[in-house]
Amino acid sequence: MKRIAIYPGTFDPVTNGHIDIVRRAVELFDELWVTVAINPTKEPMFTTEQRVRLLEESLRSYPTVKIDKFSGLIVDHAREVGAKAIIRGLRAVSDFEYEFQMALMNRKLADEITTVFLMPNEKYTYLNSSLIRGLARFGADVNEFVPACVMDALKKSVN
Repeated sequence: MKRIAIYPGTFDPVTNGHIDIVRRAVELFDELWVTVAINPTKEPMFTTEQRVRLLEESLRSYPTVKIDKFSGLIVDHAREVGAKAIIRGLRAVSDFEYEFQMALMNRKLADEITTVFLMPNEKYTYLNSSLIRGLARFGADVNEFVPACVMDALKKSVN
């Protein structure tokens, strides 16, 4: 039986911290769905299609990774792709309370799906997409925090 997991997020944009979580998850699962969340209450910098494309380019060296998008409940999407686990990254203690609440609710909605928390390399613990977007808007070099394709997209987006 294939071990399938889903790693949801807005990925606006994908960072090296996200990629580090993917690297860890592919060691644990046979197939990993990296899934762009469509949240109508947020105004992302990049369109859903751009985020999917940036993920595809950033993760092409991982043959067991599939990229897609969803709106709605993540547990419903996990069931659609046959996932038995939801991957969530924990950077710091401040992430835990929110992620713990979400994991418990997802368990209540779909007891057959387990949330797996993974910690990125410590050099990425302070890194998040909002910070990257803010730095890029001010012209800061974020090259060491994102894949090259994301750096190029950020430059085009803020100019």
